[in-house]
Amino acid sequence: QVQLVESGGRLVQAGGSLRLSCAASGRTFSMYAMGWFRQAPGKERDFVAATSRSGGTIYYADSVKGRFTISRDNAKNTVYLQMNSLKPEDTAVYYCAAQRAGGPRSIDDYNLWGQGTQVTVSS
Repeated sequence: QVQLVESGGRLVQAGGSLRLSCAASGRTFSMYAMGWFRQAPGKERDFVAATSRSGGTIYYADSVKGRFTISRDNAKNTVYLQMNSLKPEDTAVYYCAAQRAGGPRSIDDYNLWGQGTQVTVSS
């Protein structure tokens, strides 16, 4: 069973950059497709980005395309989310998640979740 721990969230000014990391325990990390989701106060948890097991296939929400980059390092059991040109509307708790199968954008298809890391973008 993989356990996920996110880090890297903090307060940043609009236009700035952050890199979130999600470290996975266990020896089966490469068997999981990975995703990033976010949840703003009072809103539902939304899809942000996902990567296939090898990292060869990538998906993004339209709202972050061109600004965010997801990547993974299977040797380090870590998935990253590089966030550039941050906007106040990017403020949310960011979660990484893992799935063995299913739609990469579908929150219901992810069965393992981290505890989340807070990203706050000030205007």
